[in-house]
Amino acid sequence: MTPKQRPEVVQLALPKGRIQDGVVGLLSEAGITVSNSARGYRPTLSIPGFETKMLKPQNIVEMLSCGTRDLGFAGADWVLEKEADLVEIIDTGLDPVRLIAAAPEASLQNPDFLVGPLVVASEYEVLARRWIESKGIDGTLVRTYGATEVFPPEDADLIVDNIATGATLRANGLRVFDELLKSSTRLYASPQAMADPIKRELIDDLTLCLKAVIEARTRAMIDLNVSPAAFEDVIGALDCMREPTVSGLHGSAGFAVRAAVKRCSIPSLIPQLKACGATDIVVSRCEQIVP
Repeated sequence: MTPKQRPEVVQLALPKGRIQDGVVGLLSEAGITVSNSARGYRPTLSIPGFETKMLKPQNIVEMLSCGTRDLGFAGADWVLEKEADLVEIIDTGLDPVRLIAAAPEASLQNPDFLVGPLVVASEYEVLARRWIESKGIDGTLVRTYGATEVFPPEDADLIVDNIATGATLRANGLRVFDELLKSSTRLYASPQAMADPIKRELIDDLTLCLKAVIEARTRAMIDLNVSPAAFEDVIGALDCMREPTVSGLHGSAGFAVRAAVKRCSIPSLIPQLKACGATDIVVSRCEQIVP
């Protein structure tokens, strides 16, 4: 046990910075309130069994690796960069980014651009070096500390960086020419915490709540009425989790049907259901779904 830790609680690390809002929002939708002062770094959760600290995602990976934190949210890119031996619990799908190689548009017009000595700027020393070696590039790596996209063309020939939309790259005259990996915010645990029965139970309970929210975000609840004549056609059009819930309408006028369907299917599903004979269609948001 590391110093100043209570063995019966899980030491949780929440991310400080760009990915903070998404993680706090996910916890909130799971019914877990994160309370903190404006300048505080030790928020409290509305559920027992957790002691929480706010850290930079890169530091979360390091603290999980050395065992001072049991559980934490971080980008998959930084787990790979730090070569950390962690247990991935959930891919939240939040803050999706790509780790890419980019260079000035003018440079990429030269077919021999990657031939010869090059300066590569990146925050990702391990992943960038690995990429340089895999491409057989004669490259010198310059470690950056943010704003990597401003280095070319004067201070670097190309960059290895993460992007969400690519707007910043384009604003600086850069174009992506290779993709190293895709990343997102994920929940990780230390192997030691997962081997502890008390901590494992707390982690599993939290995981269940978060997965219920993540699943619900991909689904929508649809309620509709249908006549006996159109019943089979409407049921056949529903792509639900298992089987829809069906109850009879007053006076044997037909059936009320409820199903959790894929949210992305709604634009095409509603016209299809209407064409099959469904009426009184209502679509509502799912809060949590536990399969």
